[in-house]
Amino acid sequence: MRLFTLRGWLVPAAAGLLLAGCQSQNSSSETATADRRTETAPTDTASVPAPADGITASLIGQHIKVLASDDFQGRRPFTAGEEKATAYLATEFKKLGLQPGPDGSYFQAVPLVEITGTPDPTATVAGNGKSLTLKYRDDYMFLTEREQPTVEIKNSPLVFAGYGVVAPEYKWDDYAGLDVKGKTVVVLINDPGNAGNDTTLFKGKAMTYYGRWGYKYEEAMRHGATGLLIIHDTKPASYPWTVVQSSNGGAKLHPQTPDHGASKLAVEGWITLDAAKRLFTAAGQNYEEAYTAANKPGFRGKAFGLNLSTTLHNKITLKASKNVVAVLPGTTRPQEYIIYTAHWDHLGIGKPIAGDSIYNGALDNASGCAGLLTIANGFAQAKQKPARSIVFLAVTGEEQGLLGSAYYAAHPLYAPASTVANINMDGLLGFGPMRDLTITGYGQSDLDDYARAAAKEQNRYVLPDQHPETGSFYRSDHFSFAKIGVPALYAKGEFDSRLRGKAFIEERRKDFEAKRYHQPADEYDPQWNLRGAEQDARLLFRIGQQLASETTFPQWKAGSEFKATRDKSRAGK
Repeated sequence: MRLFTLRGWLVPAAAGLLLAGCQSQNSSSETATADRRTETAPTDTASVPAPADGITASLIGQHIKVLASDDFQGRRPFTAGEEKATAYLATEFKKLGLQPGPDGSYFQAVPLVEITGTPDPTATVAGNGKSLTLKYRDDYMFLTEREQPTVEIKNSPLVFAGYGVVAPEYKWDDYAGLDVKGKTVVVLINDPGNAGNDTTLFKGKAMTYYGRWGYKYEEAMRHGATGLLIIHDTKPASYPWTVVQSSNGGAKLHPQTPDHGASKLAVEGWITLDAAKRLFTAAGQNYEEAYTAANKPGFRGKAFGLNLSTTLHNKITLKASKNVVAVLPGTTRPQEYIIYTAHWDHLGIGKPIAGDSIYNGALDNASGCAGLLTIANGFAQAKQKPARSIVFLAVTGEEQGLLGSAYYAAHPLYAPASTVANINMDGLLGFGPMRDLTITGYGQSDLDDYARAAAKEQNRYVLPDQHPETGSFYRSDHFSFAKIGVPALYAKGEFDSRLRGKAFIEERRKDFEAKRYHQPADEYDPQWNLRGAEQDARLLFRIGQQLASETTFPQWKAGSEFKATRDKSRAGK
């Protein structure tokens, strides 16, 4: 996930006023520059009364408490925790009278392979008369997607390729002039714009998809590399090395492929910044100079003159995980769908920290699932049923790389061309009412306009993502829908506490990232103030109601990289 929630209400009497003019939003869309602005915060801090609509902080808390309990063992796929979590979600949807998916089941099978890798305790780098020993976990985390009992790299030449990016639209090619076939590529984390020295590079500090680790692996594969190692630096990564350790140690899940992963890199992984600096020194090079060069146009990669040797020992399990799906059929336009998503999975049982080995994932993402169930309760209780169908999809494998939502996107239960929008929840906060509504990916689609109007009714203001350098738009399940052209909204109160201001939230954010994110300490706290989560859930519920009452489809805005896919999809309908 990424990170962070509120209070207030959109009164029923305002339903006719909500989003007035949204059906003609294309003619009134702001420019991309305007879409990046920070709107003026309302000066009135009074709360708006909450209606009796079935969306309450207490219900959200009730679901979080269950899903994040030790009994659910951290909800890792392929474990008893998965069985309990998916059964709980399906049972709750059924209690609300929601129907199963189109095949008569509340579950969509997601075929995955679990590779439990045990790298050698050390890896060796040698050459130029130098020898360097790296330690597993302390210096590196290595993985493989190859379904083989043993994967060995022996004397694989190491090559530095900057950020490992080939982006013709930005006239950038880190592989230009490099032969990396059969070699292991070493790259920087994030993308060339993140250093902030030149705001014209890529999208400046806002991470593009080129900054994501999945892309870097794919690009190295396209160039015939044997392996790829990402240099972890906490600031541009937006998370510490402990997250790399907790997320990539032991068993990892991957999509099943016809060639059993044979076409994948032999080794995918990370090395610490300190280990990288030692690597450059052993090669007779300077890391800082190489970093500076890699952030300038015209950069050319360079071989280290060093070779990597390492071995991974693997246990392989082929199995299907589950997405959970439930639907409230529309009354007059049932073949058109609004899909709400949240991922149910977390990290399971792992390395003990302070004596606790259960990574409960209360904020990440029992809270999102609680929001999903609470919004479903709102629709179930509403007197006026939606004209369009409302789908609730709790997906697997988000923590392993958006696996469940990616599988759904490749094998949709409901046609993408008939899917009106995706509304995603990942990390509803327990810090009380919020004044902002932060939209990750602000400026991408007409859904901004729906969110802005709904936020105004709650006396809130809209913000674009305040930390675009973290690449959050690519780190949760809405991205899987965006890639197939479905307009997607990922929005929540995140930066401005209604009662305590921005500094309070920033302090809590830093504390969570440092001490709780992907750690056992992400546990349910009965002292949480979930009125903010309630407010967010209600806002997203009302946006869904509005979308369900219309006949038009929201669009991607001009300049969005997802617009062409949507236009083609809708044109072929």
